Amino acid sequence: MADLALTLNVNGKSHTVRVHPLARLLDILREELKLTGTKEGCGEGECGACSILMNGQVVNSCLIPAAQAQGAEIITVEGLAEGEKLSPLQAAFLTHNAAQCGFCTPGMLIAAQDLLNRCPNPDENQVRDGLSGNLCRCTGYVKILDAVKVAAQEGSSR
Repeated sequence: MADLALTLNVNGKSHTVRVHPLARLLDILREELKLTGTKEGCGEGECGACSILMNGQVVNSCLIPAAQAQGAEIITVEGLAEGEKLSPLQAAFLTHNAAQCGFCTPGMLIAAQDLLNRCPNPDENQVRDGLSGNLCRCTGYVKILDAVKVAAQEGSSR
């Protein structure tokens, strides 16, 4: 199979890449664009570590063929920050120790940002529901929930 030329809009920047027709979006983000914040956990869309925003929706990038991202607006965890300045949500995760090993953190941040974009002042049940597609094997989730609630109070919707 011949490689495809794709143009992706990732974190506000246009990128043209040549990819194998069956390449996963996760691999293109990590290997071609060097955006390694997005992690591969299970490779089956179950853990949420590879979560990104694509056209305003949370998706598991391990399940998306790269060709489906042609022309899409993609936000990775790197795109949440403003240059070197952490977003209020990222800062809340940091100040509330909402990460232990940090492997799930990028997916948690993406899911939390999506929640706050849709529901700027969520209650605890809405936060739990918004993060339900993301697994963490290190924390008891309490600090993650607290960080999202604090970020909501500080106005973290985009």
